[in-house]
Amino acid sequence: MGEAVPLFARIDAEKKLAELEAELGEPEQEKTEIAPFKDYIEFEDFEKLDIRVGKVIECEKVPKSSKLLSFTLQVGSETRRILSGISKYHKPEELIGKNVLFIANLKPRKIMGIESCGMILSAEFDGELTALTTLKDIQSGAEVV
Repeated sequence: MGEAVPLFARIDAEKKLAELEAELGEPEQEKTEIAPFKDYIEFEDFEKLDIRVGKVIECEKVPKSSKLLSFTLQVGSETRRILSGISKYHKPEELIGKNVLFIANLKPRKIMGIESCGMILSAEFDGELTALTTLKDIQSGAEVV
């Protein structure tokens, strides 16, 4: 038998990878446009907000309104009604039993003759609103810190 001759040259993996990276350049990261951030506030201003968890025990469309949902929340041992303009994005039945985040210390105000005692927190992106919920089932009335 004669001398063995390799059919293929051995490739230096690290060298080849470095060559490919140099050839391709840095991968471009997809850029997502978001709304501009608001001005800074003092921590004391944030502390004025009372953000709580409420369990949705009832949710229904407000008659004669195309946007409003009426929530009845269990908040500890009390209930609270809050109106929110998210009916275009959520069906009332899909929210029942969910824990939602809301601002508890807004002054009550009447909307379409119904008193709303708070504000459901929602996130908006690309024209869609999503009510903010908790990852785990947590005690209603729990304070967001």
